Amino acid sequence: MKYDVLIIGAGPSGIFTAIEMIRNHSTKKILIVEKGEAVENRHCPKSQTQKCMSCSPYCHITAGFSGAGAFSDGKLSLSCEVGGTLPELIGEQKAQETINYTDKIYLEFGADTRVEGVSAPDKIREIRKKAINANLKLVDCPIRHLGTEMAQKLYQRVEAYLIENGVEVLFRTECINIIVEDNVCKGAVIRERNSAERTVYADEVVIASGRKGADWLEKICVEHNVEHSPGTVDIGVRVEVRSEIMEEVNDVLYESKLIGYPAPFRNKVRTFCQNPGGFVAQENYDNNLAVVNGHSFKELKSDNTNLAILCSHNFSTPFNQPIEYAKKVGELTNMLGAGHILVQRYGDILDGKRTWEKELSFSNVKPTLPDAVAGDITAAVPYRTMTNIINFIKSVDNVVPGFASGETLLYSPELKFYSNRIKMDKHFNTNIKGLHCLGDSSGWTRGLMMASIMGVLMGRELL
Repeated sequence: MKYDVLIIGAGPSGIFTAIEMIRNHSTKKILIVEKGEAVENRHCPKSQTQKCMSCSPYCHITAGFSGAGAFSDGKLSLSCEVGGTLPELIGEQKAQETINYTDKIYLEFGADTRVEGVSAPDKIREIRKKAINANLKLVDCPIRHLGTEMAQKLYQRVEAYLIENGVEVLFRTECINIIVEDNVCKGAVIRERNSAERTVYADEVVIASGRKGADWLEKICVEHNVEHSPGTVDIGVRVEVRSEIMEEVNDVLYESKLIGYPAPFRNKVRTFCQNPGGFVAQENYDNNLAVVNGHSFKELKSDNTNLAILCSHNFSTPFNQPIEYAKKVGELTNMLGAGHILVQRYGDILDGKRTWEKELSFSNVKPTLPDAVAGDITAAVPYRTMTNIINFIKSVDNVVPGFASGETLLYSPELKFYSNRIKMDKHFNTNIKGLHCLGDSSGWTRGLMMASIMGVLMGRELL
């Protein structure tokens, strides 16, 4: 099998690489391989079963066409200040111009025309003033909220568009390895589910394996001497409060992006993926690692708001396995929860005690993750991380009074695997000729929009 372009992974960066080539009338033969399912076949059974079924071989939320992000809350951040460090590689102006261009494509495929977080500048100033007084930075970013269910419909239209325009897409197909000869990438070895391995050759290979594929990509880099460096890994919790507590921030900003460097360790701690009226969700990664995330729908709403608080960890010599470190934290937490997500009340953490199921039933904040196990997350989360999170919550309480209530729920583990930063030039060329790496697995992006614009720029390079 011979193609002009082989794209590994059908997340936003891989998808938009193909879209941009089509929009520019490219006649090149494109193949996308995706180990998950097509959008129309991605269905999490938990809505019926009320518990995670550990779908095999892959979790429908983390794998499949459109990637993991589209099946959580589906938010498009419209500022280049948010979404990773790609602007450092390509320049802020180019990043913002490409965001504006890519946003129009999303609108063409049916994204909501409403933009959150831009209608009340005076109220935003007041929130920023409170943040400054609490030694926090507020990043007010315009948000286009797709919604979990609407994102699925949008990406189904994208999927049909690619296939109608001649892009070949192989679902349930895993990339086993890439083929590198004399420092040139010649293709990849792939395997369709329940089939034998086969070789695909291509002039250009684009790895867009997403957050779920970060660990696999790191192994590929080591085996084939692709230049990379260990970067940041984020370990944290998913916080859930009553929406009344977050009402002002939800109405004014929709998503409050707060950044702090709490004493005594001064690690970067930030809020991420805020879901007004949302639901806490479980995702399963390889080897049945259960991690927590958040979903928000356009129509279906809960009484709560959830968001992530993530603590960034940067490691240096001699340690160079940050992804494995984060996984160990997650595995230990899963062990304490008998394979489930752990949940604990903030007040119980401060009191040095575990949370019991009966205590949750007395609280104003009712968990939206029904099979979360009440317990003690401090028995698994490292001291440095936990201290940073506790002190950050205290600071946020000055911006959002009631955030540090004793009833506030903390779910664990919330882990973000994008620590392997691939060394590339501004044209996304690695040191291996014909090999390019995009999206969250590349270490340069975090989130739907920034991954999408990286795909757009890659598509232009491959014309």
